[in-house]
Amino acid sequence: MIRAMQLSSRTVGLVSALITVLIWSGFIVIARASASHSLLPMDIVFARVVGASAVLLPWAWWWMRPARRAGQQVGSFGGLSPLPGWLTLQTGVLGGFLYAILAYTGFFYAPASHASVLMPGSLPLWTTLLAWWMLREKVVAARWVGLGLIVLGDLLVGGASLLMAFDGGEVWKGDLLFMAAAICWSSYTVLVRRHGLDAVRATMAITAFSFVCFVPLFALLVGLSVWPTQLHVAPWSEILFQVAFQGVGSVVISGITFMQMVRCYGPVRSTMITALVPGLSALGAVWFLGEPLHWNLLTGLALVTCGILFGVSQAKKPAPPAPVAAGALDAGGKP
Repeated sequence: MIRAMQLSSRTVGLVSALITVLIWSGFIVIARASASHSLLPMDIVFARVVGASAVLLPWAWWWMRPARRAGQQVGSFGGLSPLPGWLTLQTGVLGGFLYAILAYTGFFYAPASHASVLMPGSLPLWTTLLAWWMLREKVVAARWVGLGLIVLGDLLVGGASLLMAFDGGEVWKGDLLFMAAAICWSSYTVLVRRHGLDAVRATMAITAFSFVCFVPLFALLVGLSVWPTQLHVAPWSEILFQVAFQGVGSVVISGITFMQMVRCYGPVRSTMITALVPGLSALGAVWFLGEPLHWNLLTGLALVTCGILFGVSQAKKPAPPAPVAAGALDAGGKP
C-alpha cells in the first residue's frame, strides 16, 4: 500500500508539472492570438476575473464559513477574501488586475516570442533582486551569474525593439509592458513570501479584490462610454473561451497544480521544470502563430533559459523536511 501511495504521489506530481507547464506556455500563445480577435485587453481582463471569481469566491466563502459560525471575525472585502483588508489590497493590486492589464495590453503590441523571454524568463531576475532588497536574502555567486545571463537575454530581445522605436515601430511598447508585468508578479511573489501566505488564500484574495474593485469600475466606465469594449459584439464562444481558459485555467487550475508540483518536487526542482515555459511558448508562437524566430530572439531565449537553469542547479539544496503527521495540514493544504 505504501508503494502504491508513493507511486500515486509521483504520478500526481508529474501530471501537475505537465499541466502547469502547458497552461503557462499556452497562456502566452493564446493571449497573443486573442489580440487578433474581437476582444480588447480590458475585455480579456474582465473575462479572467469573472472566470476565476466563479470558482474561487464561493470556495473562499465556504472555507471561512466554520469560523464565521464560531463568531470569529475573518475575511475582508465583504467576506470574499480570506486575508485582512490591507493585505488583500496589496496582493490584489500587484498580482491581480494590474499584472493582467499590463500583460494583456502588451500582447497587442509585441509578439508572443518576446513575451516568452520577457515575462516568465525574467521572473527569476526580478524576484531575486526584490527579495535581496526587501527581504535581505543572500544571493550566491552562481545565481548572480545566472541573473547576468538573463539580463543579456532580455537585452538582446528588448534592446532590439527599443532601437526599432526610432523607425516608428511599436513592439517596444509591448516589451516594456511585459517587463512591467513581470515586476508586478515578482513583487506579489515577494509579498507572499514576506507574510508567509499560502498560494490558495493569496489567489483567493487577489481574485476577491479584482472582483470587488475592477469589475464595478470597468462596468461604470463602459456604461459612461469612457472605456471602449467589444463584449457586446464579440461572439459568445470567444467570451466563454476566455472566461474558461484565462480565468479557470490560468488562475485556478494552474495555481493548484503549481502548488502540488512544489509540494512534490520542492521549489528548486519546480523552478527548473518551469524553465521549460519560455522555450515551449516561443516554439508554440512559431508553430501556431507563424511568428519568425530571429537570431536575437533565439539567442536571448537560450541565454534566459540557461540563466534560470544555472542559477537554480547551483543553489544549495535545503535539508529534507521532517515527516508531517497525518492531519497536520491546514485547510489550505499547507503544512
